[in-house]
Amino acid sequence: MSENNSELQIRSSGRNSPSVYYFTTTFTSAPSATIRQRTPPPKMAPICIKTVLISESVDPRCRVILEENGIRVTEKQDMKKEELIAEIKNYDGLVVRSATKVTADVINAADNLRIIGRAGTGVDNVDVDTATKNGIIVMNTPNGNTISAAELTCALLMSLSRNVPQAAMSMKQGNWDRKKFMGAEMYGKVLGIVGLGRIGKEVATRMQAFGMRTIGYDPITPPEVSASWGVEQMSLEQLWPQCDYITVHTPLMPSTVGLLNDETFAKCKKGVKVVNCARGGIIDEEALLRALESGQCGGAGLDVFIEEPPRNRSLVDHPNVISCPHLGASTKEAQARCGEDIALQIVDMVNGKNLVGAVNAQVLAGTFSQESQQLIGLGEAVGAVLQSCSASRKPFTHAHITTQGDSMKSCGGYLTSAVLAGLLNHESGCSANLINAQSLAKESGIAVNQSHCASEAAGVCKVEVVADGRSYKASGSVQGGVPVLLELSDSVFRQPVALTGNLLFLQASAGPQLLSSVAGVLASEGVQIESFSAPVDHTGDVWYCVGVSSPLRDLSVLKPLVKDAAQLSI
Repeated sequence: MSENNSELQIRSSGRNSPSVYYFTTTFTSAPSATIRQRTPPPKMAPICIKTVLISESVDPRCRVILEENGIRVTEKQDMKKEELIAEIKNYDGLVVRSATKVTADVINAADNLRIIGRAGTGVDNVDVDTATKNGIIVMNTPNGNTISAAELTCALLMSLSRNVPQAAMSMKQGNWDRKKFMGAEMYGKVLGIVGLGRIGKEVATRMQAFGMRTIGYDPITPPEVSASWGVEQMSLEQLWPQCDYITVHTPLMPSTVGLLNDETFAKCKKGVKVVNCARGGIIDEEALLRALESGQCGGAGLDVFIEEPPRNRSLVDHPNVISCPHLGASTKEAQARCGEDIALQIVDMVNGKNLVGAVNAQVLAGTFSQESQQLIGLGEAVGAVLQSCSASRKPFTHAHITTQGDSMKSCGGYLTSAVLAGLLNHESGCSANLINAQSLAKESGIAVNQSHCASEAAGVCKVEVVADGRSYKASGSVQGGVPVLLELSDSVFRQPVALTGNLLFLQASAGPQLLSSVAGVLASEGVQIESFSAPVDHTGDVWYCVGVSSPLRDLSVLKPLVKDAAQLSI
């Protein structure tokens, strides 16, 4: 060998995996042959949660439920950011309400974190993008505080209509001023509801009891659905001029920041009253103050602010503003419900029963059956085989996953993520799993396509990847509960290759001495052959698969016999 350039890389898979290592050995000589070996990561599910940190005050039932299901719980409240960063590395799960800011710094310090549970609706105090990139589930309790938030919204609407807080305060000061607090009936007035989810719906049904006409806007809820509970949908441009009252019930995101601003207030009726029990920032606070001063806005009910507590008290101190210290979920019932819900959701997920409230892991929703777990294993194994057997170490540019047969029609989403999890090389330092595989693939520059076709070959997953302009293919299925490889780069195996144990893949020209020669080399290395799979067609360079008792310490011993070789343990 005129040139031997050897490099050994050992990388821990890191987050969400036990101590799994990836071995890559490259040899360069003329003619060039590439020998690689790699152990793929284990399957992500079932998710194991053994320790949970609760960083805020939640209902005691949360801790009880978690501990009854074998999860160790630690409660530490009022931690500063630096304290949370130092503490979080010891836990698999984190439960928060709204005060804890789960930033990128916190998430990146959490080596073992697998789930962030928000006991309440909304997750704007959690960096969901960073959590997703790190393969961490972010979960909230979508139903926990619905009624409480809706009731507070209705209370603020009624208080704005009749000046109840101002009148009560005046009475406490010894006054009796009936004329000063002249109000208006809600009957016959128009209520505009921006955001027609669970809370928006509950507000609508309650305010309809006062004889209000309810109109609304929502980009997701179909108009026929909202019409069934008495809300006429329309565009925002149509909605603003009609409303006597406006209440917002949207998440805080780029498209909703400053939704009510100088421009939109100018389109409203003079004296319109607004309520925000959703998230601070949906109403532009400076624009609201200007509208209040000019009389364009006749009053505001605010339970949330951009900064909490607000240091700028211009709105809080304004006589036409009724403000609360973020009380939307502050009822005994809501707190009990949210604390209990987040614990039950975590336990159900860990036990593989159900997935509720996961805002960044919808792909997991259909993965709790035994059949889906087997397909996930198939996808990861096929991806790992292609990663190991690709002749080029250059980055992949395309990945096309095709499912075949009626039984595979509904599994394309999680099967695609599983293939990508097996395929990705983890150079980013994050272990790929079903949660982050799609985003990591995009970040790595891989264009991903998924398709389904009816075929006589039912229950087959076909994968084609492109690296350095060259295509590599593999197909597999599940047989007898075991993932099997049917084909590798046009080499169709006589018998399906069980994708379990220690597998040695060899690309070589067919010859009568190949098996005996390989067996001799393996024997000299103390490795026994347990199975041998050959392709149907022996024309040209084809792929063989050898099941072995243990991985070879050094794949270069096979170099005189084969064009390419790779091994992996599944």
